[in-house]
Amino acid sequence: MNSIHILRKGSLVLLGLLFSASLWAHGGAAGTDTDQCKFELEPTHWLHYTAYQPNAFPAEDFCANIPRANELTLLVFDYQDIKYRDMAVEFEVTKEPEGTSVFKLPAAKHKKGTVELRLPNGVPEAGNYLIHITLVPDSGDRLDAHMSFKAGGGQAVSRNNMLLYALFGFAGLYVLYLSHAGFKSKVDEIIAKIKS
Repeated sequence: MNSIHILRKGSLVLLGLLFSASLWAHGGAAGTDTDQCKFELEPTHWLHYTAYQPNAFPAEDFCANIPRANELTLLVFDYQDIKYRDMAVEFEVTKEPEGTSVFKLPAAKHKKGTVELRLPNGVPEAGNYLIHITLVPDSGDRLDAHMSFKAGGGQAVSRNNMLLYALFGFAGLYVLYLSHAGFKSKVDEIIAKIKS
């Protein structure tokens, strides 16, 4: 095999790994069973949640850990069941453990199935917060759901991302090993020393 052929195969492998990273979003698999960014409103009825800080992190979404306090934050909720589009839903964000309200959207019907809470200044300080979602049906009891998040801890690299970076690094070194005779001889020398 010539080195061009090896480089092409290595590039395809790296490209495949890059696109497979999207499969790891929200816990590593598709569907609501593993989605950590969801609220259970009623048994088998879910509301998906995603947080964004578009000025600081334009290409990233968050769930349980939002990197910065005092930063434009968008909290987006998507109904995964059409029946909720005809129900009034109230949203509130509170600072915990105090329970102090930092944002509230009064009960309203959201026919599109998506609700965006825009917090122009984000949450006021680093710490723990709780999102309260209350369904207000035309008749019957109100139904409450909650999800906590932490804000202001900075952006952490997830274990999945660290694994992906290590895999990319290893794949790059392997392609270099296969395509560069000088590098291959050095590595072979080191391996021979280790074995003896």
